Amino acid sequence: MLETVYQVPMECSSCVESVKNSLKMIPELEKLDINLRDNKVVVGGRVAPSQVVSQLQKIGKDAVIRGTGSPNSAAVCILESFKPEHRANPVKGLLRMVAVSPSEMLIDFTVDGVSKAGTYWPSIRTSGNLTEGAKSTGSIFFQLQQINITEKAAEGFKGQYFISVPLKITDLIGRSVVVGDGKGYDDVSDSSLVGVIARSAGVWENDKQVCSCTGKTVWQERRDVKDHGLTV
Repeated sequence: MLETVYQVPMECSSCVESVKNSLKMIPELEKLDINLRDNKVVVGGRVAPSQVVSQLQKIGKDAVIRGTGSPNSAAVCILESFKPEHRANPVKGLLRMVAVSPSEMLIDFTVDGVSKAGTYWPSIRTSGNLTEGAKSTGSIFFQLQQINITEKAAEGFKGQYFISVPLKITDLIGRSVVVGDGKGYDDVSDSSLVGVIARSAGVWENDKQVCSCTGKTVWQERRDVKDHGLTV
């Protein structure tokens, strides 16, 4: 069973009850543990992390993912736009990846804030070279399912899916993900979103409250990334 640990601000038993009632509405939920003292929520089952965060936001709570899966079984890719007009808020999407077996992984894919609605073409590329944005990422390593983005967002449009693919996390670290808005997977341009796949913490591997690099708390860092366009 897939487990994910979240940091969720809770002050009392009423907060715990609100969080519990909100998350129990998710059909795929198999396990739910809530620790008020540590402000930790553990969710088990094939549940998209973006779905958990969105569900908590509906009751006025935010969440920071502290770990997913077992050690060395998770990865993340932040998708950015290299368009000049997006320089202030370049982050337009996120992929969270977690292995559930030696030959299967789940991908929670979210795009938020793209300027036009329509079909987008995501693929994993052989290289993580972003010197020329998406154009320098090399050939296609694996085609992901296309995504239809039609839902209105605070800025532009958004879309999300949760899929299973026959890949290994260890084969993907350092490669890139490209999301094109053209006519197919090979249509890569300056408007394509792109990001590099990096390792992510497993369950219980990340208990830090303050970042040693910036001196900021996890919630200050969370506000920073939301200011740059990442909402889930």
